Amino acid sequence: MRSATSTAPQALTIPEVMASLRLSRSKVYDLIRSRQLASFTVGRARRVTPESLRDFIQAQIEENAA
Repeated sequence: MRSATSTAPQALTIPEVMASLRLSRSKVYDLIRSRQLASFTVGRARRVTPESLRDFIQAQIEENAA
C-alpha cells in the first residue's frame, strides 16, 4: 500500500533541472558535458540526482565566494 505522503524524486529530468537552475537546455547539457553537473542515463533518458544538483550549486557558491 502506498503512503499518503509524497516523496521527493530520486532523479530529475533535464527540464526539471532547467527549471531549478533557470537555465536553457543547451546550458544544462554544457554543464553535463563539462562534468560540472553529474548525471546518468537510463536507456536514452538522462537524469540528474538531487544530490548532484545540490553539489553543483554549492560548488558555484564556493567558487564565486573566493
